[in-house]
Amino acid sequence: MSDDRAIESGVTEPGARKVVASPGPLAPDRSSNVARDLPGANDPMTAEFAAVIGGSAGKHALIGRQRFLTPLRVVLLLAVVFLSFGWFAKAGCIQQAPNGPEGSFGLDWSGSRQYVAMCYSDTVPLYGAERLDQGAFPYKKSWEEVAADGTTQIRYMEYPVLSGMYQYGSMVVAKAWSSISWLPQALSVVIYFNVVAIGLALAWLVTVWATAMSAGRRIWDAALVAGSPLVIVHGFTNFDALATAFAAVGILAWGKKRPVLAGVLLGLGGATKLYPLLLLGPLLVLCWRAGKMREWSLTAGAALGAWLAVNLPIALLFPNGWSEFFRLNSMRAADPDSIYNVISSFTGWSGFDGTLYPGDKPLFLNTVTMVLFVAVCAGIAYIAMNAPMRPRLAQLSFLVVAGFLLTNKVWSPQYSLWLVPLAVLALPHRRVLLAWMAIDAFVWFPRMYYYLGVADKGVPEQWFTATVVVRDIAVIALCALIVRQIYHPDEDLVRLGGVDDPVGGVLDRAPDTHRVTKTAAPQAVSVPMRVD
Repeated sequence: MSDDRAIESGVTEPGARKVVASPGPLAPDRSSNVARDLPGANDPMTAEFAAVIGGSAGKHALIGRQRFLTPLRVVLLLAVVFLSFGWFAKAGCIQQAPNGPEGSFGLDWSGSRQYVAMCYSDTVPLYGAERLDQGAFPYKKSWEEVAADGTTQIRYMEYPVLSGMYQYGSMVVAKAWSSISWLPQALSVVIYFNVVAIGLALAWLVTVWATAMSAGRRIWDAALVAGSPLVIVHGFTNFDALATAFAAVGILAWGKKRPVLAGVLLGLGGATKLYPLLLLGPLLVLCWRAGKMREWSLTAGAALGAWLAVNLPIALLFPNGWSEFFRLNSMRAADPDSIYNVISSFTGWSGFDGTLYPGDKPLFLNTVTMVLFVAVCAGIAYIAMNAPMRPRLAQLSFLVVAGFLLTNKVWSPQYSLWLVPLAVLALPHRRVLLAWMAIDAFVWFPRMYYYLGVADKGVPEQWFTATVVVRDIAVIALCALIVRQIYHPDEDLVRLGGVDDPVGGVLDRAPDTHRVTKTAAPQAVSVPMRVD
């Protein structure tokens, strides 16, 4: 065993030079006796970064006993820095100019600034499009929208309940700010954007915190969530940071053996965006294999109860407004970022439904996406039931969410934020994850210039869809690596030294009671240290 490996595992081989990493033992993970991960000592990429600030920790470093700059605080500080970069990336779209009637100020989107500066955020146009500028209550307010062919459609707030109410609450705060004359003033939409951004930043900090707590001995892996390139590009593109916060804390609650709280958080996340509810699927399979169906039932019941508690009042009072989210998603054609549009872009294929006219539903496309996702879930369940060791929750969760995005007809660019915390917990290979995140973030650039249009010096559609292909291949590669580690747990960095599942909760080290291939109950393996 090398010196670095001795530092990492806290043990030495007979005859190996003893390495002391601190005057006392390293701070252990709460859930195991394995010493904390030291990326500056065992990861070449991190060691290169550490050289900028003086190198990796020396043998007299007080590892795990810092009073102020603890790993969690450093990671959160890094998140604040990258969130600041994200705000500046969107700041170009809240610039003001005297372009209104009689020289009044308005947003300066001249010259297609939102695409040229690549600062577009849904928050800004939705302020007017959802009638928030009028102080309207979501789901109650309706309006007529005229289509290109002259037909009209009655529209309502198009987001799930908690996302819609977050927009409404942010509008109330923004208008309250505007009513106080001695505060700094700007256009109402600018104040609204900044209020929304503050809340989203706090939500992402919660996501980072929960991921760090879930990472256990590998707390530094959460720096990949804090410093992800996707945070700069999409942290404030839409409201997805709210959902990642609910999902991340829900996973943490499950890991702390609090199934009811986990269910409540996942249910609230599902009332913000759909994907946190998808995590109930991996939990079902893992609990079935471990004979923990009572705990899963508590979680699923709590999730359903929380979702109903939020949705029922709006559904009963404003049924047409509440159902708008579901109506709109059933009517949507293939999104520009979906694999179906990619195929159409390169082949000229008209899609499963052919030419659609206003009011037509893409019935065949909806069916195909559902069947494909069900097939993916069945494959993941088969892997989970046949693996030599029960997979970790984060591994299956990433596979399910990635499978949903790859097979779905809509992959809005900010949806990639869903994968970031799950990827870090599932596959903590820093260079691999950074490469994927960089590729995914890069898709934003040709997307904006595709929307700009070739006539305005934009790029052809195929330049954009080609980058989508590369992104999809990168996500599929991550899935393949995770599946490989599920079948070869000795290659799983998280399971170093006998760790089973840091966020497994009641599943952690539980024996199997149901498995397709009957063998002895799997136990946590002692995994030798591998360099990331």
